[in-house]
Amino acid sequence: MVLSPGGTLFVGTRSAGKVYALRDEDRDHKADRIYTLAQGLNSPNGVAFKDGALYVAEISRILRFDAIEAQLAAPPGPVVVSSDYPNDASHGWKYIRFSPDGWLYAPVGAPCNICESADPIYASLTRIKPDGAGREIFAHGIRNTVGFDWHPTTGELWFTDNGRDLLGDDLPPDELNHAPCAGLHFGYPYCHGQGVSDPEFGEKRPCADFTPAAQNLGPHVAALGMKFYTGAMFPEEYKNQIFIAEHGSWNRSTRIGYRVSLVRLQNNRAVAYETFAEGWLQEGGPWGRPVDVLVMPDGALLVSDDHAGAIYRIAYAPIERSKRGIGPGKRK
Repeated sequence: MVLSPGGTLFVGTRSAGKVYALRDEDRDHKADRIYTLAQGLNSPNGVAFKDGALYVAEISRILRFDAIEAQLAAPPGPVVVSSDYPNDASHGWKYIRFSPDGWLYAPVGAPCNICESADPIYASLTRIKPDGAGREIFAHGIRNTVGFDWHPTTGELWFTDNGRDLLGDDLPPDELNHAPCAGLHFGYPYCHGQGVSDPEFGEKRPCADFTPAAQNLGPHVAALGMKFYTGAMFPEEYKNQIFIAEHGSWNRSTRIGYRVSLVRLQNNRAVAYETFAEGWLQEGGPWGRPVDVLVMPDGALLVSDDHAGAIYRIAYAPIERSKRGIGPGKRK
C-alpha cells in the first residue's frame, strides 16, 4: 500500500494481478470509490508513489503510471521503467519503496528455499533511479524481504526477512534487520537470525562473517510489511517504533503469526518484540492474514489482509477517566 499526497490509497495484489486506487471522498475513513487501474499483471505486489506517478512492481518489471490521480477512471498505459529483473516466481514478487534520497528499492528473493546462486542479484536488495537507470545491489544475503522502511531520525534502513523452511517448527527465526550502510551481507544461505548456522551451507562460511539480525522474530511467522510509527494519534511510547505485518505460518505444526507485532527500539537497537494486534487466527484456522501496514496522516494505522480481501483501520482513543483502571487507552 502507498498513500499519495493527494489522499489516494494505492494497493497492489499478488495473486489477483490487479492494482487498485481507493478514495475516501467524505472523509469517514472508509473507501467511497474503488478504481481498478491495471489487471492481468504478473504478481503486482509492490506499489510506490513519486512526483505524481504510481510505480508498480511485477516479478521482472517495474512500471510507471504518470499523472495517475487525474486519470483514475481511465488510467493511462504504463511506462516500463525496468524490465531486466529475474523472472523466477519463487520469492519473485516485490515490495518497493522510495528512500528519503530518491532511490527506488526493490528486492530480488532467493529462487529456492535454500541454495547458493551464481548470480549475485539473487537474495539481494537492489535500488534504481526513478527512471530505471543505475541499478545497484544495496545489500546481500536476504532470502525474501517483503517490507522495509527508513528510520525517521537516522535515515537508516530496516527490513524484514523470511527465514528458510524444512528445519522444523522452531528454526530458523524470521528476521528484522538493520542496514545503516550499503554493502552488508545478512547471512543467507549460510547463517540465519542471530547466529544460527545453516545445516546445509553453514560449513562454507561462519556466522561471524555476516551482519546478524537486529531482532529475531517468530519462526515462520512470515514477516512482511513494516513501518516506523510517525503519527501523533498513538501514545508517545509508539513514536518511531516498528509495526510488522505477520502473514502467518503455512507449514508449521502449530500455527504462528497472523498478527501485527511491535518491535521497540532504544538507542537505535531493538529491545523488545511483542504483539500489537491479533485475532486473525482462531481455533478453526485463520480468517485473515496481515500483509502490509501504513501510517495515515491522522496517525491511524492501516493493515491490509490478502486472505479476507480487506483493509482495516486501527485508531487510538483514550479511555474515559472512570475506566482508567483497565489501561492507558484502547484501540478500535
